[in-house]
Amino acid sequence: MSERSQAPAVVALGGGHGTAVTLTAARHYAGQLTGVVSVADDGGSSGRLRELLNVVALGDIRKCLVALAGEGSVLALAFERRFEEGELAGHTLGNLILAGLIEATGDLVTGMREAADLLAAVGDVLPATSERVVLKAEAAHGSVAGQVAVMGTGNIETVCLVPGDAQPPPLAVERILAAQQIVIGPGSLFTSVLAAAAVGGIADAVARSEGQVVYVCNLRPQPPETAGFTVADHVAALARHNVSVDAVLCDSIQGMPIGEMDVEVIDVPLTGDNALVHSPARLAHALSSLLA
Repeated sequence: MSERSQAPAVVALGGGHGTAVTLTAARHYAGQLTGVVSVADDGGSSGRLRELLNVVALGDIRKCLVALAGEGSVLALAFERRFEEGELAGHTLGNLILAGLIEATGDLVTGMREAADLLAAVGDVLPATSERVVLKAEAAHGSVAGQVAVMGTGNIETVCLVPGDAQPPPLAVERILAAQQIVIGPGSLFTSVLAAAAVGGIADAVARSEGQVVYVCNLRPQPPETAGFTVADHVAALARHNVSVDAVLCDSIQGMPIGEMDVEVIDVPLTGDNALVHSPARLAHALSSLLA
């Protein structure tokens, strides 16, 4: 039996750059590795393709596929190539290739699997739901719809997806239930992390899983979305959406107070030379130590 097949099955749940960092970290210690990614973005290239081609948002999927790509993949570099002029201005090549693969296969999950094969990816990336969804927030001043609009909103209480009965692909549920570790975050709390975890079938699968559920908190609050938040406030927001965690990883030296919560908190340095982002190497060490 290979060393990789004996290593733990890990699921990274969220969206955007944060989940891509988690996948990059988990490559160091995981066996079966799966990203379950938000598809609610309605801005930039993702938003334009969503309206033009009637597909889910593809940008977060692309970032996570690139994070899992084979070492030295030229195609992975090309996936991130963003056009600057003409009718393609603002689009990335990866988003266009993904849209083409989804259309050619006639299925979102199959198209993503084909992209993973092309990139020689060491794991799978799955959408949190296969349906086109709109992120909606209930904030102190009322309702806000659309991820870009929610990102510019403060005092958010809860978020949900419209339609409310959007379901994850069966394989995403299967991988969550089979995982030894489920890593939620880092990333924008309401517009990335909960945009994935708020899918009903996802939150239910996390609750039913016997795996270790770890929340990797952002390094600092993200105004206006989480202005003034402590680490405990992030965990409380997860709980309001029926997402419970077994442990929290944070790095309070970056300036976010921890606060009080009834969950194991591991407060360790999680950045490298660039103190603005999580270090995949340090994150891998902390996550693998939790499993040990």
